[in-house]
Amino acid sequence: MNKTLPPHYAHWPSGAPHSLQYPKTPLTYNFEVSATRFADKACLIFYGHTLTYAQAWHEVRALATHLIQHCGIQRGDRVLLNFQNSPQFVIGYYAILLAGGMVVPINPMSKTEELRFYLEDAQCKVALVAQDVVHQILPLVDDGTLAHLVLANYADYVDQAAGIHIPAFVTQAVDVKQTENIVFWSTAIATIPQLNFPVLGPEDFCVLPYTSGSTGRPKGCIHTHATTMAAVHMGVWWKAIYPDAVVLATAPFFHVTGMIGSMNGPLYSGATLVMLPRWDAAVAAQLIETYRCTAWTNVPPMVVDVLTHPEARGRDFSSLTSIGGGGAAMPAAIAQRLKDEYALGYMEGYGMTEFMAATHINPAQNLKKQCLGIPIFDSAAYIIDPDTLQPLGPNTQGEIVMSGPNMMRGYWNLVAQENGEACDPYAGGLITIEGREFFRSGDLGYRDEDGYYFITDRLKRMINASGFKVWPAEVEGFFYKNPAIKECCIVAAPDAKRGETVRLVAVLKPEHAQTTEADLIEWARAHMATYKAPTEVLLVDALPRTSTGKLFWRLLQDQAFGRA
Repeated sequence: MNKTLPPHYAHWPSGAPHSLQYPKTPLTYNFEVSATRFADKACLIFYGHTLTYAQAWHEVRALATHLIQHCGIQRGDRVLLNFQNSPQFVIGYYAILLAGGMVVPINPMSKTEELRFYLEDAQCKVALVAQDVVHQILPLVDDGTLAHLVLANYADYVDQAAGIHIPAFVTQAVDVKQTENIVFWSTAIATIPQLNFPVLGPEDFCVLPYTSGSTGRPKGCIHTHATTMAAVHMGVWWKAIYPDAVVLATAPFFHVTGMIGSMNGPLYSGATLVMLPRWDAAVAAQLIETYRCTAWTNVPPMVVDVLTHPEARGRDFSSLTSIGGGGAAMPAAIAQRLKDEYALGYMEGYGMTEFMAATHINPAQNLKKQCLGIPIFDSAAYIIDPDTLQPLGPNTQGEIVMSGPNMMRGYWNLVAQENGEACDPYAGGLITIEGREFFRSGDLGYRDEDGYYFITDRLKRMINASGFKVWPAEVEGFFYKNPAIKECCIVAAPDAKRGETVRLVAVLKPEHAQTTEADLIEWARAHMATYKAPTEVLLVDALPRTSTGKLFWRLLQDQAFGRA
């Protein structure tokens, strides 16, 4: 008897199989094949400067050789990668992998103490960084936390005569001297490439992106070449990325959405990447027009900016055939405007760092607004009752759980609970349904009769600010280091542009009663990444408590959104 097909198969991309065969080769092989097939084709374009596939692959091999010969990188070693979208990010990423290492991608907004945590937790002794963030990491070289630093200057890969506005941080001079521990990028890539590199298999370490949970302790998601390749392979098939594609890469590469959708996927296909390191709506629009970009993965606020920026409105966007993204819901009015003015449907998707990007994407031929989409190749999802863990039917709210070949192998270094007992490397996030393991997302939602998934709320306290995930417990931990703070709570607050923003509700120590809201915001921006820093501060005499004495954060959250 034939098993009834899931309802979402009725909306499956035309001509695509329900299941894929996944390559068993390492991620670096994708780049090598594209460099062989399309040697003279434009691979990376950065402020008017172009690197061909052959040139980029040569630099990957040279840098990998430097990492092995000078830095002592061995199979499985973790290497910190701290760049904005740039040729250096792409070359550094693949050089780490080619050397046999594991990429630890970090948000360039991270401050010194945040960097210290990542370096110590992942046991990184080598880092690749850009000149605009080097002073945040230098103290960690000085104290011996970091043994080797490769320092890059974005200006090495720009064309000043291209007629594109170049921000100051791209062209700022390097004011650090080269030493035995600090080697300039130009020196590193001048290394003569060795002939042989470590032979890697599907289960070798590939990428360790960090996410956070309710404990506030960032956790590294262990992704192998197999899980990362699965994410790349699924994305390329679903979005039909061909070698002639020209991809505008504005979604940050250090985040899995940009890493897979705007970097690894296009390189797998042999497409061209047009990169923008920091968001600039006017320049993004210029790049689309100048390079005839065909695809653009983004977060919705970027689309809002382009459609409303006076310097962007007159640009020619007729080359775009594919636009989409995730991280936040696309406002229905903006999606309709894209459709009406440019005949473009916005393809929304949903995923997690634990899955190296998407688990759900809307099918191109039947897009639904403010919708997560349907489970993609070889993936499955359910809505479950968060208490009983039993699957629920259509149009019933519950927790979203999912499974797929791109699911991580567990959390890095998560070996003990507070009581010292061994714990699950998935931190209790797995349940079994019909013999298959599913990951609990912590997101509340429902699915409709067509099998499309929608998100409605969160079980977690996570704050989603323009697609950047902020974990209150982590930010609270930073604030408790401030001498003025007696007690504090971090909650989300509505923001017209970011969707959500960070609000600090705090009680001051009596001896610091003169501390102002502005003082705390300024302090936060100096001690943590900007996207984590509160934009709103509410000083109170006491924080609300539940009947059991626990902090009543939900009440503060509801007050922020006018629900209390």
